[in-house]
Amino acid sequence: MQQPVISRQSRDSALPAGNNIQLLVLDIDGTIAGHSNAIREPVKQAVQAAQAKGIQVAIATGRMYQSALRFYRDLGATLPLMVYQGALIKCPHTDTVHRHWTVPQALAAELLDYLEQPELKSRLSVHFYIDDQLYVREMTPDTEGYLSRSTIKAIAVGDLRSTLHQEPTKILALTEDTELIDTLLINLRQRYAPTDLYLTKSVATFFEATNPLVNKGTAVQYIAETHLNLQAENVMVIGDNFNDLEMIQYAGIGVAMGNAPDGVKAVANWVAPDVEQDGVAAAIEEFLL
Repeated sequence: MQQPVISRQSRDSALPAGNNIQLLVLDIDGTIAGHSNAIREPVKQAVQAAQAKGIQVAIATGRMYQSALRFYRDLGATLPLMVYQGALIKCPHTDTVHRHWTVPQALAAELLDYLEQPELKSRLSVHFYIDDQLYVREMTPDTEGYLSRSTIKAIAVGDLRSTLHQEPTKILALTEDTELIDTLLINLRQRYAPTDLYLTKSVATFFEATNPLVNKGTAVQYIAETHLNLQAENVMVIGDNFNDLEMIQYAGIGVAMGNAPDGVKAVANWVAPDVEQDGVAAAIEEFLL
C-alpha cells in the first residue's frame, strides 16, 4: 500500500491524541466507496476494529437517505445518518428525524428558472429531492448513470414546478461538462449570499444547493455535541471533496483522501492514500489503532 503523505498545509499542531477520538465520521463516494460502488474489505475491517475500541462511527454524505442506507448497514453504524450534505439527519433504527432543513419554495423556483434558461436547459439534468424521492423533468443519460450508481428510481414529471407545493431537501444540477459546473458555482455564488443558499460541489460533475444552514460541518457538530455530548477534539472525519470542507475544518482530526482536490487537502490535518488504495483503512490505523 502506498504510504500516506502528510499534508504540507496541515493543522497538525492542533491534533489531539488519537485516543481522544470517540466519533469517526465517514463520507461515502470517493472515501469509503470507489469505482466498485461498495466498501472494500480492508476498509470494513478497519472500521470494525475502531468500533471494537468503543469508537462510534457515523456517515455524512450528499446522497439520499435511501441510497446511503446500504453503506450504513454494511458498516454496522448505529448513530443517526447524515444525508443530503446534512440537510436531513435521521436514525434508521427508530425513524426519528433529528433535523430536516429544506430549500425555501421561492428560492427553489428562482434557481430552477436560472438552470432552465435556454442556454443551460439542454445541457443540464436537474434533480429535485423531496421526501427522499427524486424528481426530474425527464430521463437523460446523465440521470440514468446517476440512478445506476445510487441504486434508486426517479420520477419524471415534465415540469419540476409541479413539485413545488413542497420544499426540496436538495437541488442538484448534473452534467459531464465540469467547466459548466464550475461556472454555475461561480455565477450563483455571486447571485446568492451564503445566507440565501448553501452551494457546493460533491463531485466535479455535481452542482448542489441546499438550505443555507446546511453543511456537513453543522451536521457533524450536531451529532457530536448535541447527540453525544462530545467536543470537536473528540471527532475524526474523512472526506474527499469540497462538500467535506466544513466537517474537515470542524473536526479535531480532519483527513482528506489522496483523490481529493488540492483545495480540500490544504485544510486537512493529514492526507490518506486514495480510495482505491483503502485510504480510510490507512487513516484509521494511523490515528485510532
